[in-house]
Amino acid sequence: MRLTVFGATGGIGGHVVRQALDAGHEVTAVVRASSSYDVAHPALEVVRVPGLTSAEPLVEAVDGSDAVISGVGPRGRKDGPVASGSTQSILAAMTKTGVRRFVAVSAAPLGPAAPDESFLNRRLLLPIINAFAADVYADLRVMEGEIKTSDTDWTIVRPPKLTNKALTGTYRTVVGGTVSRGYTISRADVAHLMLAALTTPATIDQPVGVAY
Repeated sequence: MRLTVFGATGGIGGHVVRQALDAGHEVTAVVRASSSYDVAHPALEVVRVPGLTSAEPLVEAVDGSDAVISGVGPRGRKDGPVASGSTQSILAAMTKTGVRRFVAVSAAPLGPAAPDESFLNRRLLLPIINAFAADVYADLRVMEGEIKTSDTDWTIVRPPKLTNKALTGTYRTVVGGTVSRGYTISRADVAHLMLAALTTPATIDQPVGVAY
């Protein structure tokens, strides 16, 4: 496939680019003009843009792609509302170019609690996590709302705590729900799932929980 990857300099997006290239896809990596990016590959095109606040600079990167993958998100709680505004621009660029397949990363706390989640987690741990990163999750909720009301064939991937461990390709998923007692997942495995979702029709127009 021909894929456009946003957030290519980030932890998840970087893995998406490398894994996609290893799988034989053609990749357009979208990076900010001010960012350094030293990945090189015959099947990789790097498109530099001033930012993700407007759809127009993104049209060239999206046009002709079979799918768009977004690993855009805040690197920390102080980054502000990054995901929603960027995603709105990406979706607008997709509408202009007629590209429909979209996979984006969100976060596990936006999903429903798993039916067999422990009482301690339901009543103590999850509320603390939501309160600690309230601004981040509020931004992601807006992002998810924009995606769900778009005219794309979307998949939202919701991981729990992210780690930098190696790719395993072995993890649990719940389409439309949250993985029970799933506390961590590597960025590499989140990228693996995002690519796998492209050829998994059951994930279209669905959030997908993922964890070990």
